[in-house]
Amino acid sequence: MRVVHVVTLVSDDGAFGGPTSVAAAQLEECAARGHDVTLVSLWRTADGTARAPERVGAAGAVPFVSRPALRLVPGRGCLGLMHPLLLRDLWRAMGRADAVHLHAGRDLVSLAALAVARLRRKDFVTQTHGMVEPRTAGVARIFDRLFVPLLRGARACLVLTDRERRALSAVLGPDGPPLVPLPNGLRVSAGGDAAGTRGDHEVIFLARLHPRKRPEAFVEMAALVHKEFAEARFTLYGADEGSLAGVRRLIGDRGIGEVVSYGGALDHRAALEAYRRAAVYVLPSVREPFPMTVLEALAEGTPVVCTDSSGIAAELARREAALVTDGSPEALADAVGRLLADAELRRRLAEAGRRAVDEVFSIGAVVDRLEELYRECPGRG
Repeated sequence: MRVVHVVTLVSDDGAFGGPTSVAAAQLEECAARGHDVTLVSLWRTADGTARAPERVGAAGAVPFVSRPALRLVPGRGCLGLMHPLLLRDLWRAMGRADAVHLHAGRDLVSLAALAVARLRRKDFVTQTHGMVEPRTAGVARIFDRLFVPLLRGARACLVLTDRERRALSAVLGPDGPPLVPLPNGLRVSAGGDAAGTRGDHEVIFLARLHPRKRPEAFVEMAALVHKEFAEARFTLYGADEGSLAGVRRLIGDRGIGEVVSYGGALDHRAALEAYRRAAVYVLPSVREPFPMTVLEALAEGTPVVCTDSSGIAAELARREAALVTDGSPEALADAVGRLLADAELRRRLAEAGRRAVDEVFSIGAVVDRLEELYRECPGRG
């Protein structure tokens, strides 16, 4: 099959987060199964200088069609990014496609992709990654007058959690397409054990520096752990989305500038290397439907501390594959301290985490289901 995916943004700093990682992983597995795959997206670098690659994915398996991300609507984050020539790219790519898969949120790229799919009379599936929830703001209501009718034209909408199902049902109404549960899949890399490279005292945060991710809670946790483990070091990685200034102020206020640092944004390969070096990965965020960074850390054999409001926390706790906390700095610090003090506990958690990814969250199981959906979608409606 000729499979085309569309996602809003691919960047060297991972600014668009989970949807981009999910699209790349799904297409890599499709390519490994012999399908002809293409990813269409905007492209952006942190300094605005590097040219877009011709292929993306961990093994460069996915042909990439892109245009530079231009901010057509200021002050609206990724919602306002677009490039006029991306419309031509979408038209050409979808014209040749047997299956069209749109990773859609409330943004101009998603709106354009939905419109082109409908004009091309293509059946398509959508995956909204928790980005489409009921909104009452004026801008959202105006946008939805175009966006929601197009989204209703999908053959199926893929959802992660019951919460996402309820939210999407409220937006789409009774005329919406079927909502099909599908987890995000991940491939366990051969290098996950990282023999000889993993430290005993390095604790990392790797996510967008955004209030929902709660990087300040990581800093508060670090201050508490440092009192008991003077040799421990803490690094925050990720693109700044509003919290970096507060993080730096808090580091200064707690007097821990020598042990807590900001390592900047990382591309995917560098992020995997950071997981492999770390003794512990901590994600203090709340209400995460499906935290891909947690799964990436588990796949790399890194012990994880997360919060009980994550959509996968119950499964990880049941399997003893992560230390699940209430998200308070004190609880996070207690969990991290236990792991730093107990190499055997770290080993057991790492093994259980890799098993969980392989058995429950593997990309193979996900693409098995996607292939079924794609075969149900004729090339033209």
